[in-house]
Amino acid sequence: MSKLSLTKDQYLELEKIGLGAFAPLDGFMTEGAFKSVVADMRLPAGEPFPIPIVLDIDEEQARQIGNGSTLDLCYDGTEVGSISVESVYTCDKESTAEAVYGTTDLAHPGVARFKRMGDWFIGGRIEFKQKVSFEFSDYELTPKETRSEFARRGWRKIVGFQTRNVPHRAHEHLQRTALDLVDGLFIQPLVGKKKAGDYTPEAILTGYRALIAQFYLQDRVMLGVLSTSMRYAGPREAVFHAIVRRNYGCTHFIVGRDHAGVGNYYAKYAAHELARSFAGELGIEVMCLHGPYHCTICDGIVTEHTCPHADDPSVVQSISGTDIRAILLDGKEPNPDLMRPEIVECVRGVPLFIEEDE
Repeated sequence: MSKLSLTKDQYLELEKIGLGAFAPLDGFMTEGAFKSVVADMRLPAGEPFPIPIVLDIDEEQARQIGNGSTLDLCYDGTEVGSISVESVYTCDKESTAEAVYGTTDLAHPGVARFKRMGDWFIGGRIEFKQKVSFEFSDYELTPKETRSEFARRGWRKIVGFQTRNVPHRAHEHLQRTALDLVDGLFIQPLVGKKKAGDYTPEAILTGYRALIAQFYLQDRVMLGVLSTSMRYAGPREAVFHAIVRRNYGCTHFIVGRDHAGVGNYYAKYAAHELARSFAGELGIEVMCLHGPYHCTICDGIVTEHTCPHADDPSVVQSISGTDIRAILLDGKEPNPDLMRPEIVECVRGVPLFIEEDE
């Protein structure tokens, strides 16, 4: 076997490795790297890296591939790279899912995605040869391009913001809080594979273009997407997102309430705790910010660190992507205290939600 055809998801993993977005990775993880990351959230040399990045295959393919061989990697009939095979291996998916996601529940979208993958993996250094263009590629910058643009703007302190939501007041509060401490804000919505009910990339970009145009200083905010899958791995993914934004040139990264979480699988600030455990090792400063809400007594967006009424449900209105999605799915308009009317208006008529798991 000398050639392997990739799915879009696999291609995007290859692309991100090749462009340096997943540095220090220079290829798909070998068995040793995989085991080290799953068990200790570190690569064998000790660098923090909490998410396995693997190239999955089926058992029949595994039998045809030998260590030391080189495979051409193709997407949609085009050769996009190659891999020098150092390792062909499998794993116990139950124990791996438990370690990475904290559960083996198939209702967890990250677990379901992992278990749908092939049961075997190829590890080894890759060569990335050709970039493929997709629907939202015009909005995506490479790590080299973002670093160049930050320098052109004279930004020395840059805070990165990860999102998979149309902007609401809580996220805006986090962004403005961080902007007071840095030179520029890099909003980088994730537009890769997501689950049914998540916002479409079109809705996210439309919302953020409106927010930036009308309510932010243009020379202090930059928008660019990240085409990679959501893993829904909560605390581990928060640290992974920080590492990725470091590679794009950010010096700071916002981690809020239940970052990259789903359902009730993770404690509200578990991501803060894990990020702090890597303090000084990530090459980026993690801003552990508390989850904002609207308080009718304080008459504004506040947090449990700034408002004495957090335990009074009669005056507190929580603001979360899940809550806002539920309101919009019902055809209702969110309270202006939760989401700006200008944002609601600009996404009217735009397909809002992904209808099936991707």
